[in-house]
Amino acid sequence: MASKLKIDCEKCSGLCCVALYCMKTDGFPANKEAGIPCKNLMSDFCCTIHSNLVSKNMRGCLAYDCFGAGQKVTQVCYPNGDWKTNPGQANEIFDVFLIVFQLHQMLWYLVEALSLISDEPLKSDIDALISENQQMTNLIPDEILNLDIEKYRLQVNQALKRVSGMISSDSSDGKQIYDYFGTNFKKANLDGRDFSMSLMIAANLEGCSLQGTNFLGADMRDTNIKNTDLSGCVFLTQMQINSAKGNSNTKIPVKLSRPNSWQGL
Repeated sequence: MASKLKIDCEKCSGLCCVALYCMKTDGFPANKEAGIPCKNLMSDFCCTIHSNLVSKNMRGCLAYDCFGAGQKVTQVCYPNGDWKTNPGQANEIFDVFLIVFQLHQMLWYLVEALSLISDEPLKSDIDALISENQQMTNLIPDEILNLDIEKYRLQVNQALKRVSGMISSDSSDGKQIYDYFGTNFKKANLDGRDFSMSLMIAANLEGCSLQGTNFLGADMRDTNIKNTDLSGCVFLTQMQINSAKGNSNTKIPVKLSRPNSWQGL
């Protein structure tokens, strides 16, 4: 299942390059309204500067990951045309993409959560949420647009919170800190720490011990993970890895890919 949640741009119609609102200050080529194609998107949905994203410091493009929603919408939801061949459906396609993206992101977390626990009642609840997620993304577009995503998200968040409580060995007496902006943890033992939903921007995790450390939803832009073993961390996503600063000595979970931007570091 995890393979279906990995981005595959060759099977997509450039949806992230059109559907999203982008700002140049966030590392995108230019300010762009949602629904307007990026100026670098070609007619075959390839990018004119893809091979130069690192040298041009297009950090927004380098960090983005759709959890496989792009190819799902292109290949499954709209197999008979895309936003270019069916311009009258373009806004609908973009809206479906944004919903499927959210569902795939939640599915990523649920699949990992299932592998982390042995509690049978909770595993059963997560199994049910996974099945419901798969059913929703296989609906026809009109039905996807009418889904109650917030109700489902609440159920997912409750399940993930229970899992996080089970796996954490954090000794913070229930008073979790969420702001670690620029904090220097260098070579600290952070095994089992719960950094879920935390602000980790520019934090220094170089050389830290991170076995079982929970990064669910943490903002890891510019987090220093050079010379660090993250292979035992939980709830890490490709987008978090892409936005952090690693190098050739950084170890990541096997289900994630090493960013091209780390080459030579």
